[in-house]
Amino acid sequence: MKALITGASSGIGLDIAKYLASKKYELILVARSKEKLEEVQQTLPTKSTIIVMDLSSEQKVKELCVLMKNERIDMLINNAGFGDFGEFTQTELSKDIEMIHTNIKAVHILTKFALKNMMRHNSGYILNVASAAGFMKGGPLLSTYYATKSYVLSLTQAIHYELKRKKSRVVVSALCPGPVETNFNRVANVDFSSKPLPSKFVAKYAIDQMIGKERMIIIPGIKMKLAKFFSRFVSDKFILRMTYKFQKKKLTK
Repeated sequence: MKALITGASSGIGLDIAKYLASKKYELILVARSKEKLEEVQQTLPTKSTIIVMDLSSEQKVKELCVLMKNERIDMLINNAGFGDFGEFTQTELSKDIEMIHTNIKAVHILTKFALKNMMRHNSGYILNVASAAGFMKGGPLLSTYYATKSYVLSLTQAIHYELKRKKSRVVVSALCPGPVETNFNRVANVDFSSKPLPSKFVAKYAIDQMIGKERMIIIPGIKMKLAKFFSRFVSDKFILRMTYKFQKKKLTK
């Protein structure tokens, strides 16, 4: 069995790599930092290949697809992504566009590429790392990030349903965690306002739920499950107001 993991040098991607290695998967690890990927590679008990690549470049993503053309990929983990904190008019446009390319375009291209190959074999798994942010009607102070994760969640749900209609054995799932102990907040220039879940727990939970239960949406932790449930009983305006307050606390903490 072989798995391709993007954003594999840290956080959820790294912990998924370690967990899959413990299950004897051969790994293809993709990230920007060669040094970090080599460090990860040295810790893994199974065969692994590293690919140093910036997935904010559409051309590079397509090059990755070409590299993988003759590989039998049994599992794709679309984990690469980042956020940026601030009012929409105050964030850097260049970083917004980079985020859209990484969080949306790379996920879209790789999912389509892998899915076509998996459908030919009628087997395989794709995990798109979205966020609990994907459920919201907008994310003040993290507007572009929330919008990208809504796209990933919506796309994944549609594909999952299409596959079920075809009675396909290919499984496509969206991982939608709340705060997780990763480098996300450092990159986004904020601090957590609530206790995050351990990345190792989220990684194992995601893989077990996808393989064992073929979940369309995977939500680690009871807090996020409850938040999603109760959100259906309040107005969009209320959710936007509460989201703003929650995100504001991250900046002022």
